[in-house]
Amino acid sequence: MFKGGMAGMMQKAKQMQEDMESVQEEIKLMTCEGISASGSIKIILNGEYKITSINIDNSLLTDKEILEDLIMIAFNDASSKVNSASKDKMKNVTGGLNLPF
Repeated sequence: MFKGGMAGMMQKAKQMQEDMESVQEEIKLMTCEGISASGSIKIILNGEYKITSINIDNSLLTDKEILEDLIMIAFNDASSKVNSASKDKMKNVTGGLNLPF
């Protein structure tokens, strides 16, 4: 009986690993948009936290310090969304276990 239980557990672990690899690929391909200044700045990040697009309204190009702050806010917003979506996708695979990935 123990061997049957162990074989089943190994099969589940293998399936979990395959599912995790699949979800990791999904995460790499996803994108999240971060915004600031009511949409005047938009930043798109992919699942690897790389910026794929930045859109800045021309009206913001006159004040460098404000622009820098707003870009940082938009990036942090997008980053938070990527992190949250990644955790949600991984939670589905791990059954809620908090594994360090």
